Amino acid sequence: MKDRSFYYEIFLISFAVIVLEISYTRVFSFKLFYYFTYLIIGVALLGIGSGGVLTAVLPCLRAMGSARLIPGTALAAGTLICLGYLAIARIQFTSSDLPYRFVEDVKLLTICTALFLPFLLAGIAIATIFTAAPDRIPTLYFADLLGAGLGCALCVPLLEILTPPGCVFLSGLVFFLAALRLARAHLRTALWCAVPIAGVLLVGVLLPRVLLDPVPDALKPMSPQRLRGSTFVFSRWNPVFRIDVQQTEPGVPEQYIINHDGMWGSTLHHFNGDVSTLTRFDSDNRSYPFAVLPPSPKVLIIGAAGGHEILAALYKAASHITAVELNPVTLSLLTDHFADYTGHIATNDRVTLVNAEGRSFLKRDDTKYDLIWFVAPDSYAAMNAATSGAYVLSESYLYTTEMIRESLSHLTADGIICMVFGEYDFEGRPNRTARYLGSARVAFEEMGIPDFKRHVMVVTSPSLFLESQTLLKKRPFTADDIARLRQATTRIQGSSIRYAWDQPLSGHVIETVITADDGDLARWYRTYPYDVRPVTDDSPFFWHFARFRDAIRGTALKTVSWDIEDATGERVLMVLLTVVIVFATVFLLLPFLAIRETWAKIPYKAPAAVYFAALGMGFMFFEIGLIQKLTLYLGYPTYSLTVTLFALFVFTGLGSLASPRYTQDRMRALKFLLPSLVLLMLFYQFGLNWVVDRSIGANLAVRIGVAVACLAPLGVCLGAFMPLGLATVAATTDHKTEYIAWAWAVNGFFSVISSILATMLSMSLGFTILLLLAVVVYLIGAAALQAIPEPVGHAAHRERQSSPSLAR
Repeated sequence: MKDRSFYYEIFLISFAVIVLEISYTRVFSFKLFYYFTYLIIGVALLGIGSGGVLTAVLPCLRAMGSARLIPGTALAAGTLICLGYLAIARIQFTSSDLPYRFVEDVKLLTICTALFLPFLLAGIAIATIFTAAPDRIPTLYFADLLGAGLGCALCVPLLEILTPPGCVFLSGLVFFLAALRLARAHLRTALWCAVPIAGVLLVGVLLPRVLLDPVPDALKPMSPQRLRGSTFVFSRWNPVFRIDVQQTEPGVPEQYIINHDGMWGSTLHHFNGDVSTLTRFDSDNRSYPFAVLPPSPKVLIIGAAGGHEILAALYKAASHITAVELNPVTLSLLTDHFADYTGHIATNDRVTLVNAEGRSFLKRDDTKYDLIWFVAPDSYAAMNAATSGAYVLSESYLYTTEMIRESLSHLTADGIICMVFGEYDFEGRPNRTARYLGSARVAFEEMGIPDFKRHVMVVTSPSLFLESQTLLKKRPFTADDIARLRQATTRIQGSSIRYAWDQPLSGHVIETVITADDGDLARWYRTYPYDVRPVTDDSPFFWHFARFRDAIRGTALKTVSWDIEDATGERVLMVLLTVVIVFATVFLLLPFLAIRETWAKIPYKAPAAVYFAALGMGFMFFEIGLIQKLTLYLGYPTYSLTVTLFALFVFTGLGSLASPRYTQDRMRALKFLLPSLVLLMLFYQFGLNWVVDRSIGANLAVRIGVAVACLAPLGVCLGAFMPLGLATVAATTDHKTEYIAWAWAVNGFFSVISSILATMLSMSLGFTILLLLAVVVYLIGAAALQAIPEPVGHAAHRERQSSPSLAR
């Protein structure tokens, strides 16, 4: 074939890969739990790296020729995506039984295989393209990253329009399109055989509602084992989370349950529009914050969900209610789908509904409120004790010391903050309440508000699990405030004030956090079985209560009774890290034993391994650290993910495209690239917050533009390292194909590991340290590269530049 540029193929394959990866993260969040999305990332990176390895070690693949192998693997990938989704959707996996039941291990292996194979085939195609045209690596790398960047940019609207399962089928269809040009010339029979599969994929894209629904984990309320004939009256996928509205009893429409990604999230209650009929709130714990508020308060609700707290505020004569909800589909339940059922509260003159992330909204808002009410915004208050295991690895900027300071600055003189949590075991380990109180104590100290113990009250009341409400006030609570709250608790059996400054101490955990002096509190934090230290924006993993070292020691203790909160997320993360290390070793490194003789002839393997490992690890550290830091600014985690990946992919590709212009002298290039990395890291540490503070009030399009502009220099800088390294190692040997494939394998190996390791480091050390480590890793890699001789052309170029006579 005369034209071996393959830009069309690598662009579409990379687009399909990123769409498939992101779509499956949403599918698995519904089917299993949030933290299994790390499995998707690891499997994707592993598959792509393994494809490069197989291309290098299997002569039979290379013998097919690039013009046949590339379309063949693309057609096979599209076919396996179609078949693999059916297996993934229908196999029910019970995550709690993973370490203890062999059948669950087999299920996980089957699911991972169905995930792995399309990425493996994509890796073979991409590696074949690179090895077929090594002189065009910078431009091919640009096309590769441009396809991935475009996939990131389009993923949010595609997930909204086509649903995640529909996007899975779209990725399969794009693989077929990637095969089309070459298959028409070289694989006509295979192309015709693939037409029926292409038709199925097209139907899945155009009619995603006909696709099989993924069967949720047996622990989830939406699993077949726990539905017990329940009727679902509304279901919709969304980039934030999937919404399913469940009727509690068929034919008795008194209350609906809103499920978020298959977990109980909130409720919809019938309202006839007459506020005077809501007398149930006289004996409801939602009345507690109003007991200490002035008449006609102005209320802000973070986590509006089904609108139950809106009804409570209306009944308590709030002058105005601003209700913020993250998921637009959840909001549409009140504004459209269940507007009649909920009494059209969305159009009430005293109610303003806002679709936004709570922290981001508050940072852009200049209103003063009498009550800022956090209704367990990550999940419904009565349910979050049971579901917190799903949030362990999820960052949240709603509970940090910075958020508490922000909230206090938006209060009127006598205004209060009310934070609601469900506690699994309030007497034994009130982890959520204790951590929030510790964070609040730091926030008050930083604002110069003394005597924290007089500014806080804690009250509990029975629910599905015990519900804890923490009330914070800038001014000290008065004896009259406490008396009114105590009177309110008498209306609900089992309710009581757990802390107020006027009552005797009982020695409970929360009293220690509130009243101990700084030295005693620091010692208590170190000895308490769980990590409930204050959380900040630098490491906002509020739900991460189990230290990793304790999770390792405690794994064997979970063979009798399984507690979804107690180190489950941490243990799963460590199991996934171990699994990906083993699988990455097997699939990325051991296959090179098959070409031992060639392998022995390849020089400078040790420094090359360090260099390409550093690129994989450093890039992932930068990527994950910046995704987290931009979440608050862009308002949605999904926006942060897609915008950050889009900017890094596209501008890394541009950096690769431009790299031949200034990397002809390797030493000179590194002297430019490495100081640039250090300066950019310092900007992200100290300058990014300044940019965020001054532009966070802008509309979303402007904030996306600012984020891309901040990330662009980093992408351009990082884009030069891979072509520079590949050109260096390719020039040292006649076995260029094997060396390039091995370099990709090493890079993929450490990318796989670092995708999980970066999260663990963020949880333990914070984003500041993670970004610092990213630069350190790149510096180590650059030092290793110096042990490999420069390509002859690079050395000659430097000699010409340094010698006036040669330059002439």
